[in-house]
Amino acid sequence: MSDSARIVIIGGGVGGASVAYHLTQLGERDVVLLERDELTSGSTFHSAGLVGQLRADPTLTRMNQYSVELYRTLDAGWTECGGIKLASTPERMAEIRRQIGWARTFGLPLEEISVAEAVELFPLMSPEGVVGAAYLPTDGQVDPSQLCYALAARAREGGASLRTRTRVLGVTTAHGRVTGVRTDQGDIDCEIVVNCGGMFAAEIGRMAGVRIPIVPMSHQYVVTDACHDHTGLPTLRDPDLLVYYRQEVQGLVMGGYERTSAPWTAGPNAFDAVPPDFNGRLLPEDWPRFEEISDNSRIRVPKMADVGIRKLINGPEAFTPDNEFCLGETEVGGFYVAAGFCAHGIAGAGGIGRVMAEWIVEGEPSMDVWHMDIRRFGRQYRSPSYTIKRAVENYETYYDIRYPGQERSAGRPLRVSPAYGWHAAHGAVFGEKSGWERVNYYAANEDGGEERPDGWAGREWSPAIGAEHRATRTTAGLFDESSFAKIEVTGPDAADLLEWVCDNRVARHVGAVTYTQALNRRGGIECDFTVTRRGEQEFLVITGTAFGSHDLGWLRKQAALTGATARIADVTGQYACFALWGPHAPAILAELTPDPLDFPFMSSREITVGDVPVLALRVTFVGEPGWELYCSSEYGLALWQALWRAGGPHGLVAGGYRAIDSLRLEKGYRVWGADLGSETTPYEAGLGFCVKPDKEFLGKDALDPAPERRLRCVTLRDPRAVALGNEPVRVDGRTVARVTSGGYGYTVQQSIAYAYLPVEPGTTVEIEVEGVWVPGTVVKEPLVL
Repeated sequence: MSDSARIVIIGGGVGGASVAYHLTQLGERDVVLLERDELTSGSTFHSAGLVGQLRADPTLTRMNQYSVELYRTLDAGWTECGGIKLASTPERMAEIRRQIGWARTFGLPLEEISVAEAVELFPLMSPEGVVGAAYLPTDGQVDPSQLCYALAARAREGGASLRTRTRVLGVTTAHGRVTGVRTDQGDIDCEIVVNCGGMFAAEIGRMAGVRIPIVPMSHQYVVTDACHDHTGLPTLRDPDLLVYYRQEVQGLVMGGYERTSAPWTAGPNAFDAVPPDFNGRLLPEDWPRFEEISDNSRIRVPKMADVGIRKLINGPEAFTPDNEFCLGETEVGGFYVAAGFCAHGIAGAGGIGRVMAEWIVEGEPSMDVWHMDIRRFGRQYRSPSYTIKRAVENYETYYDIRYPGQERSAGRPLRVSPAYGWHAAHGAVFGEKSGWERVNYYAANEDGGEERPDGWAGREWSPAIGAEHRATRTTAGLFDESSFAKIEVTGPDAADLLEWVCDNRVARHVGAVTYTQALNRRGGIECDFTVTRRGEQEFLVITGTAFGSHDLGWLRKQAALTGATARIADVTGQYACFALWGPHAPAILAELTPDPLDFPFMSSREITVGDVPVLALRVTFVGEPGWELYCSSEYGLALWQALWRAGGPHGLVAGGYRAIDSLRLEKGYRVWGADLGSETTPYEAGLGFCVKPDKEFLGKDALDPAPERRLRCVTLRDPRAVALGNEPVRVDGRTVARVTSGGYGYTVQQSIAYAYLPVEPGTTVEIEVEGVWVPGTVVKEPLVL
């Protein structure tokens, strides 16, 4: 074996083969793929092979669409038979109609069909209890093993080397970067390692000191004897019954996602490694656990009651805690991962390979893959027990309807604010983000004065949201934002590094607070945060709760690329943060501090509040005057209580994140991960005021100050029809965009949505909300001055 290569891929399943092929497509020739046994011997060979394209995540949908385009060109048993999704409840039908709307934004020909049409397409099904259905003719099925071999063959043709029966024994690193791999056939020096190890990915990660949060889950399906003479049957899913079907010659493949799952481990404790000899093998049949799926399958396809079963396949599939892939570069430079395919990796394999190849060769993917980026997982996922709890919950709810705002329960509570006990005692309804318990709203604030929004928007809704919103506009609101991620950037090169990373000028006078974006080389927004200068060599970056690990990784990557001498540290847990906003906020704070409060908007000052030393930032995310108040965590409860006591006579109301979201929509404040992302530029997003073209910064040369589309605010004619995200937007009958975020504005009493549109304010548009096209108007921002 060669003792060096530029890129080493570990894992010869469909993921590793796709990454290898796409690397050669981008001109990489010095690529070696290592497989411990034979190609496909991990999870690929026992995958069911269904290929569905539409997902709730726009990027994943586009990746799956690309997969289908690729599979059409391969000799891999691709059958474009179409796919049917059934609704056995009215709630599921509402979900399907929302998905039909999403599909329009991607050009997918998903259409609602009648129950009779579903039976005509899949004559084996019983229509009993079926409410409706949708059909996507470009979905299909593929032979997973043939797919892997076809991709591997193309990788070889492109110059990649494939080595089977080669076991990786270790990954070597130096100075925070990967330097090579050790195998039972010899060592290989390399610049980049791609962990495509599937169920072995966590074990391979540990070799480099990296935690990959995946859990192998036992997943079962049956292959029946011949039971019909139909040809070209579409795939069929009935998520309300937890089952799926596809044709297998003159029989069927049938499987599903049971409510009593089984994380698969090698030994008596849940953290053991997968056995080293588990190659091309299956787990023992577990018929008792499959009973629920088996019983349900007979309801939808009566033939399942008496058909012969050729075999029961029980194979481990690598699941992540949130049902999204695990992709990207880890905290060890040059050590990438593409794993955690969650039983839909066959559908995504083509797109995964392309995205990963771009990431490796060009330094960043062309698509916004934040929802799949390994950096989305916080430090809590270093805990195997926490990871297992979340993965099990994810598997057992795989086919559940995911309502916006619906909360998961596994592993909670974990990360809590110093004021958590106070919130709980005062009737807080908590949500969870990145392991943090955060107040959504307080049930005690429910005043019954609001009319519930229609449809999905009304499911996780409370009239308390409106009460907290109005109080913040008219008196004052107090919000616990301790979960905000806080990053310190210090050292001799801190100022120069941040000036290069940020499009705005951030190295200003001590005390200055700057709102800015960090761009990639294409001008896309990689980060959106504030930077506070606390000293000549000391800066504090404040970013969203879920984006701390992402932004920390981005800053560290740019420091490494530029050779900057700077310490970049996550200090989130060291500080509590409480936001006091509203017309009465200045009067409330003035009663608690002897320090002058005359420092201007977007500046900071060290003050005392009650008995507590505080860093006060004159910023707002709701459009009302006030401060974000930061203190060392041990003072947090005392600070909150002091603010609460002083605010009582002024009409202060404690509020939650649902009110913040409503308030920020009215003011036009953007949210990264929804309104902003790596595929949108500041000029498109209406943030051109942050761009300082008189300085040098990453991504500057890619910016166009006059883009064809801009993020626009739309108010809907029906205030109870609330868009929540991904709904299609059409102009003159043509779909031109999708909603990035939306909600209800309690001050303006209107339904509000944002979308990237090629039209000016005053234009009439339509947004499809749960199957109904609702007229709206593009309006100037902000809605509330």
